[in-house]
Amino acid sequence: MQKYVCDLCGYEYDPELGDPDSGIAPGTAFEDIPDDWTCPVCGATKDAFSPM
Repeated sequence: MQKYVCDLCGYEYDPELGDPDSGIAPGTAFEDIPDDWTCPVCGATKDAFSPM
């Protein structure tokens, strides 16, 4: 699965790890994350992320 990086702070979303603190289960593709999800580090929206 494709990893994504936040253009603002550099946080890397790894689908294998998910974002359990935000309710995103491991194995969740970036495309399948709800649109209202934000970067857990800086609060950026999904459109501020780019594929790695």
